[in-house]
Amino acid sequence: MANADVMGKPPSALKQVLGSRLYLGATIAMLLSGIGTSAAAPQIVLYLAREFATPLPIAGLFYLTSLAAPVAGYLIGSYSDRTGKRLGLFRLCVIAGFLGWAGIAIAWQAWMPFVISTLVLGFSGAAASQLFAAIHDDLTRKPTPAAEDIVAIIRMALTVGWVVGPVIGAWFAAEAGIRVMFWGTALCFLAQIIPLGTLNVEAPPAQRAVNSASASTMPSQWTVMTPLLVFTGLYILVYAGEAIKYGFLLVYMEEQLHLEPALRGAIIGIQPLIELIIMPFSVIVARRIGTLWLMTIAAGLGVLANLCFALWPSAAGMFAGQILMGGVWGVFAALGIIVAQRLLPSAVATASAIFMSSTALSSALGGITGGLGIAVVGLPMVFLFPAAYAALATVGLAIMARRAAT
Repeated sequence: MANADVMGKPPSALKQVLGSRLYLGATIAMLLSGIGTSAAAPQIVLYLAREFATPLPIAGLFYLTSLAAPVAGYLIGSYSDRTGKRLGLFRLCVIAGFLGWAGIAIAWQAWMPFVISTLVLGFSGAAASQLFAAIHDDLTRKPTPAAEDIVAIIRMALTVGWVVGPVIGAWFAAEAGIRVMFWGTALCFLAQIIPLGTLNVEAPPAQRAVNSASASTMPSQWTVMTPLLVFTGLYILVYAGEAIKYGFLLVYMEEQLHLEPALRGAIIGIQPLIELIIMPFSVIVARRIGTLWLMTIAAGLGVLANLCFALWPSAAGMFAGQILMGGVWGVFAALGIIVAQRLLPSAVATASAIFMSSTALSSALGGITGGLGIAVVGLPMVFLFPAAYAALATVGLAIMARRAAT
């Protein structure tokens, strides 16, 4: 990697990504991961219902199998920090993803996808955290002012995958069948190995020694992890609203607001577009006002977004809510992994795994809240619950930001 261009200035983050086998390979791998996972996720309930005549309430419980991911992520992350292995574990995790989705594709009993997701796919979710840990190690060895921008670019590739994946998955399932589509997801996981080849990145020996020593003193280790766990808990509160929104916003727009299909699609599609626009600027703004303060503002936007869904019953209200949510995730998607690694710098793989697997817990919280909320207050008032969660997160992040500044 060049340290400076011909004018004596450091190369831009994009040039560094394009000029590094690790960074470019990670970008391609994250794009494949986002496409494969998001293509399959919306299809799994339909698959269980169609192929095995599974009742919808039971099929919907499939998403609870992702609760195994935080446990698997922590185990892999802590092992990675003790041994310094990064990309070797990354490859094992993506192979687990390939085997898991291939197994679901050939399942012949309804219970099989549940077991496979719990025992196999839980480990595949740690692939991204290992990759970001490897990137952190490389940036530690070769410091650059554009370090955070590089991480943001790679993280953006994952977001792009999540934008286009559902469209590709829906088309593939309609044209070739859901089982074939799951094979496509399996191949997306396996293909993540290709752009990184046999590249190897390990944690610095000094860091491995620190992690091995700290592993023997669990009370002190958990004390050191407290800020990370608090931050992750606040992130879970913000993200819980996504599960509620995915479950009920389309139903609300169709059955109560009676919006046309094209308009509903435009409303849903505006959020990822805003998110992608905002992500590149999040790092720049964070440098000026502070990362945690910017995330506090983003969590506040989450409050306003859910209030729009609950209290502004019109297409304009839905657009406003989705635009605000784009602001929320444009900030959290770009900066979340950076903050997590900063809060536990001696064990970045563990930090990455805990943070990135926390979406499973937030989905479970959102699912339970949405189900109970619909029964108690109905639509659209159910969106007041994620507004309250986001408000709690806003207060918590503001406290963290204030303490970090003192």
